[in-house]
Amino acid sequence: MSRNNEGNIKKHNDKLHKEQDKAKAKKVAREEKLKEIIRKHNNLI
Repeated sequence: MSRNNEGNIKKHNDKLHKEQDKAKAKKVAREEKLKEIIRKHNNLI
């Protein structure tokens, strides 16, 4: 895909940002799960 015009630049950036948002959401979800596991573990001790 050529990114020489505004339409293609916008499409490329939208796709890139969508992928970045997915990765960020996945990271946040993983951190939340880890926090919950740690909380449960600490309550057992």
